[in-house]
Amino acid sequence: MTGSFKHYVFIGGSAGSLAPITQILSNLPDNFYLPITMVIHRSTQSDASLIDHFSDLSKLKVIEVVDKQIITARTIFISPCEYHLQVENDHAFSLCLDGKIHFCRPAIDILFTTAAEVFGKKCIAILCSGSNVDGVSGLLKIKQLGGTTIVQSPQTAKVTVMPKSAIMRGAADMILSPEEILTYLLGLH
Repeated sequence: MTGSFKHYVFIGGSAGSLAPITQILSNLPDNFYLPITMVIHRSTQSDASLIDHFSDLSKLKVIEVVDKQIITARTIFISPCEYHLQVENDHAFSLCLDGKIHFCRPAIDILFTTAAEVFGKKCIAILCSGSNVDGVSGLLKIKQLGGTTIVQSPQTAKVTVMPKSAIMRGAADMILSPEEILTYLLGLH
């Protein structure tokens, strides 16, 4: 089902983020309606395995984004390797090959920033474990435009650079463990 949703969930992660993201997504029920979009930094060799990983563990539909794909309910959208993922005004995705940001493509900042510009206060962005500052500027943009920003608690993150950077820059509305993030998302359901 396509259309306008009460919220749109965006997740970003890097080193050490697979376990907490898996913990969150694998426990969402099959009727979790809100669309979820993620950028996870990874090697090009892991593309198919990441899709398979989440497809095997999630009760929701899991797909790798293609250019001009419309955002739909009950779906986890995963950015393909080597493409930045952007949200367009028509509620579709676009892929681009612009230069790397924070040595990354896809960059979390591009997803979060374009999502903020399109959905504003309907955005819920979650930044998990990681080893650089990608995603922090995007969180700040979402926060500035009235969306909700969540950062994985550094105490529960395998690699703390990303969460600590977001917290230090004032980008976190909430600092939560993966269990608490799951509880928060279930409360939106």
